[in-house]
Amino acid sequence: MFYTKSFYTRFQFRLEGGVILMASKEQWGSYAFLIGAAIAIIAGLLSGAGQTGALGGTEVWIPLVLVILGVIVGIMNIKDKEVDKFLIASIALLVLAGTAGGLQVVPTLGDYFVGIVQNIAIFVAPAALIVALKSIKNLAAEQAM
Repeated sequence: MFYTKSFYTRFQFRLEGGVILMASKEQWGSYAFLIGAAIAIIAGLLSGAGQTGALGGTEVWIPLVLVILGVIVGIMNIKDKEVDKFLIASIALLVLAGTAGGLQVVPTLGDYFVGIVQNIAIFVAPAALIVALKSIKNLAAEQAM
């Protein structure tokens, strides 16, 4: 096979009997995070540049895709020991997104910062909601015992 060992260990796709075995649940969550972060940054840069037309009319679909990817990340990626750190970081990011308009005062780069922060917040908010609900469920289950 022409793939290097690092490619194989990085992506964990295996070929057995002519069938490609898919990635594990944790890997799908990681892929969803990477794809969501990339989409949020690229869309934020384009909206910051005022180039929403460059998105080809997909600017309506980008938030929906970011929300779906955020839900996937919240369900698959965040482990019980990471809940507190993730929720604190999410709160900080969502507060920043709420005041992102203040970043426009930064000359030249302000609009880009605003676009990126707002798109990342759209991506992180559903993940934070899912993780918070899972945390509340776990707390309620502990109280019931």
